[in-house]
Amino acid sequence: MPGAEPSTADATAQPAWKRLLPIAVLAAGAAAFFAFGGGEYVSLERLGDNRDALQAWTGAHPLPAAALYTLAYIVVIALSLPVGALLTLAGGFVFGTWIGGSLTVVGATIGATVLFIAARTAFADYFKARMGATVARMGDKFRQDAFSYILALRLAPIFPFVVVNVAPALAGAPLNAYVAATAIGIVPGTFVYASVGAGLDAIFAAGGTPDLGVIFQPEVLLPLALLALLALAPTAWKYLKRRNSSDV
Repeated sequence: MPGAEPSTADATAQPAWKRLLPIAVLAAGAAAFFAFGGGEYVSLERLGDNRDALQAWTGAHPLPAAALYTLAYIVVIALSLPVGALLTLAGGFVFGTWIGGSLTVVGATIGATVLFIAARTAFADYFKARMGATVARMGDKFRQDAFSYILALRLAPIFPFVVVNVAPALAGAPLNAYVAATAIGIVPGTFVYASVGAGLDAIFAAGGTPDLGVIFQPEVLLPLALLALLALAPTAWKYLKRRNSSDV
């Protein structure tokens, strides 16, 4: 049926090289990034050194600049490159909090979806076949409330972004729940980073050094943790209802 999730039989029927090709392409892209010293070009120092040129070009070509930034973010997340936070700051710096944050949410959601599909295609069936009964039952519960669990993981800045991108794929989470929870769950943290990035211009102009410690202050982390707990409320309610009904 159109739009249906691929079955295990369909996935395992594919040759191994076809299943591994998407993840191999992403791995090759990440290796090329490090081999050519890509990390040297993404830093706060580079952002400060090139701020006038970036702002001038963006002002003259706003739509191409927005498209290029979104594409760059898709690639960074799909390849799991460790520069997402810096790129989010750059988006806020160049485009402002609201436009930069919105472009980041779009790029991050698409990039995370690409990685999710690649990981599920390559490895999901391998892990399913080797999970014990207890782990399999945990996976079933995760899939039943995938949206709530993924949303909570996105909101709580506990696990690395790449882990939250891949783990639901290996657990068999539905794609639609994954995309929706990702798009919603990354909004608060993204706009916190984008707002910090939007304030960098004044710091650079004054010759100062940005202090990113504000991102990890309790005033920022506590609301995100509370939102994560709120996301788990529907799952907790379902559990309590099932437990009460079984006690009757």
